[in-house]
Amino acid sequence: MHVYIIGDNVTRVISLSDEAYNELKQLKQQAESFSIVVLRLAKKEKAVSFKSFSGKWAGSSKELKQIEKQLHNDRKKFS
Repeated sequence: MHVYIIGDNVTRVISLSDEAYNELKQLKQQAESFSIVVLRLAKKEKAVSFKSFSGKWAGSSKELKQIEKQLHNDRKKFS
């Protein structure tokens, strides 16, 4: 168990496996708190966009453009 004290002397206790703690520790930059690491990772997860998958499509670029256009049109219908 790892305990971190945050502002106003409020303590939050979270339980992490040793593996999870070590992974988080490796992502932690110098002078960065674990809270900042978690927030940075959470924001990064939320910010994933369709374009972030660019280059990972196994099909043709024409097919990808058609799919992107269809997704855009479908989103308009449901908005």
